[in-house]
Amino acid sequence: MIQQKYKYDKPLSLESGEVLPEIEIAYHTYGTLSPKRDNIVWVCHALTANSDVADWWPGTVESSRFLDPERYFVICANILGSCYGTTGSLSVNKTTGEPYYGSFPRITVRDVVNVHKLLATHLEIDRVQVLIGASIGGFQVAEWLVIDPDFAQKAVIIASAPKAEAWVVAFNESQRMAIEADSSYGDPSPHCGAKGLAAARSIALLSYRSRDAYNNTQSETDNDKFDNFRASSYQRYQGKKLVNRFDAYTYYLFTQLVDSHNVARDRGSMEQALSAIRSEVMLIAISSDVIYPVESHFDFERYIPQVSLHTIDSNFGHDGFLVENEQLNTLILSLLNR
Repeated sequence: MIQQKYKYDKPLSLESGEVLPEIEIAYHTYGTLSPKRDNIVWVCHALTANSDVADWWPGTVESSRFLDPERYFVICANILGSCYGTTGSLSVNKTTGEPYYGSFPRITVRDVVNVHKLLATHLEIDRVQVLIGASIGGFQVAEWLVIDPDFAQKAVIIASAPKAEAWVVAFNESQRMAIEADSSYGDPSPHCGAKGLAAARSIALLSYRSRDAYNNTQSETDNDKFDNFRASSYQRYQGKKLVNRFDAYTYYLFTQLVDSHNVARDRGSMEQALSAIRSEVMLIAISSDVIYPVESHFDFERYIPQVSLHTIDSNFGHDGFLVENEQLNTLILSLLNR
């Protein structure tokens, strides 16, 4: 699939009060829109993913799966602030003629959803059959359901939460400290802070995976070994892998985006915010997830009027949503087929 772009050439006001003079939105679509426009599935992607769902979510954009392009018109927009096509830190600031880098304004999940809504308006989409998101994709789904209760007939929120808890903020602050410790961070270059970014990714992985996941895949079998451990090389490899496809400015910005997530902000209470949702919502938690455990979904379950909570049994931790596609498919298809 080829990435498409929509340029919104008007100023965009952000929740912070700052204004972007214009934005460009990158997105992918799969399948064919039905004559009645009633087969749309909108996917909201996670932190370092992109709009090409088939690229990062294996076993989903396939025949007989919950993102079957023969059955559904699937759309995913690259989020605001990203380095994968939508306006972000590496984009050129129209006002200065130079890349934003560290001057890109703070953004929130609410801003991200408002940009999604601009694209939906451009594509003449006023309602979707299902809105789906995992991790911070789930943040976007929750925020969207509150902003526009009539947009989605049904919704799926996977491994997520209605607000960023202190545990999540602490992990993110540790990652920002790692990036700040790299003396090159702050330089006017897309490659600055690379060592800090690699260290930040290593920290993040400890929250994305579980103890069992590491012990099952990275344990040593040689009792005489005392250095060059598999787990060590794995962390360094994953750090380098992210550096090759991401940048420190975007990553830093996105950790702040996560921290500010709270659907109750300026809405009185969590109950007031979530009780306004009119979609039928399926919640899917992962048994070994340490960053958004099962209990992180309880406020969703408590306050959303039409809701069901399901737990996937997996040793892969938070990243289970990228791995357990068979279990996901069974659950989500049960919602789609009702």
